[in-house]
Amino acid sequence: MRRRSAFIIGAAKSGSGKTTLTLGIVAALVERGLSVQCFKCGPDFIDPTLHRAITSKNSYNLDLRMMGADCCRRTYEEKSRDADVVVVEGVMGLFDGGDASTAALAKLLNLPVLLVVDAGSAAESAAAVVHGFQSFDSELTVRNVIFNNIGSPRHRQLIEEAVVNHCSLDYIGFFGRDRNYHIPERHLGLHMGSEDPLGPDGLTHLVTAVEQDLDIDAIAALSPVGCADTGVAAPWQSPAAAGEQNRTYRLGLALDEAFCFYYPQNLELFEHRGFEIVRFSPLHDTMLPDGLDMLYFGGGYPESYGSELSRNRRMREEIVKAHHHDLPIYAECGGFMYLCRTLKDMDGGVHQMVGIFPFDTVMNHRLRKLGYRQAKLLKDCILGARGTQVKGHEFHYSDIEINDKEPEKLRKYEHLYSLDNNSHEGYSVGSALGSYVHLHFGDSVSVIDHIYKNLQK
Repeated sequence: MRRRSAFIIGAAKSGSGKTTLTLGIVAALVERGLSVQCFKCGPDFIDPTLHRAITSKNSYNLDLRMMGADCCRRTYEEKSRDADVVVVEGVMGLFDGGDASTAALAKLLNLPVLLVVDAGSAAESAAAVVHGFQSFDSELTVRNVIFNNIGSPRHRQLIEEAVVNHCSLDYIGFFGRDRNYHIPERHLGLHMGSEDPLGPDGLTHLVTAVEQDLDIDAIAALSPVGCADTGVAAPWQSPAAAGEQNRTYRLGLALDEAFCFYYPQNLELFEHRGFEIVRFSPLHDTMLPDGLDMLYFGGGYPESYGSELSRNRRMREEIVKAHHHDLPIYAECGGFMYLCRTLKDMDGGVHQMVGIFPFDTVMNHRLRKLGYRQAKLLKDCILGARGTQVKGHEFHYSDIEINDKEPEKLRKYEHLYSLDNNSHEGYSVGSALGSYVHLHFGDSVSVIDHIYKNLQK
């Protein structure tokens, strides 16, 4: 495999400007005609959409806890094979997250770290921060740093002198303070790339500033410290897929402003296994596509579109009809909320949803669940046989609410998953499965095989 430029952008802490600088650097590289492949460390759905908006290519998650080391390594090698430059955006602070941290991923892939340090309220002390990050883990390569929020030439001078005297760095960048680069946030994170959060002129302004303040040629020259091709098959090349693909199944994918949280690799796994992905919109369409063999509702923002989803009665009726005909339905988080009875938004408005699951969901102003999950199936279902283990994560502000007059509903609808945090999650009603857990199938390709074989019956 040819040598390519590659690096991971980490930060001293969350809120240092990592995402903004990543977008600016990637956009500057693209403007130079370079092929850039982006990745995101961790389970985040949103940052990859920002990458895609700039590169016009899928950005893939690399999550050691959820995908495992082998799947991360294979995904990285397969997806970056033809790129001129590979940019991996880190998560939180460099060492935050333990065995799933940005630092752990950098070591696995032998990538140099381009460290982002917010120097807005520091001068010489910023050099001490860098020195600490360089010495904290001798197996990690931190030889490059960008100091963000530089307020003046004097501010830069003080930091630069301290760094030269106390740190060993190959590249030092200084990015000026500018509040115009702020990316708007909401309860589940930043606004999506498809929403153009920087505005039509924001990205151009950012690229201009990046070109002025940073040495893009030097950044583009950062290279791995020995990363080689793994020589193993891509994760979707499962043995079961060979010679057993008797037909193509049509997978109806809910995709619009309300349902937009999907791992690209999950969808590619379905395609490689023999599924045709057919997109439809619960917001805008009134009919399901013809000839579907399965429905997949991902996460997103149904709470932000409760009125519109409720008003689209014909689509809700279509989904209920499909369920009555035993069409397999799989739903995660926001998709699960949509398939419940009602949704109460953060303003207290109550909206009628599909009603396959006889629960009401209620939005809260505080985060209810966050964390990685390893789930074991408690019964046979379309995802696998009882005892099958799958990995994913939870991140939601809503809760299931059960009417006190109907306690039997909790007993009637048994949980689908046993989780590794000693809790239970998920429900099945007939052919429909719903849960708050977002699953990643990269380390569980057998799930896709099981779904395919189940549809053959």
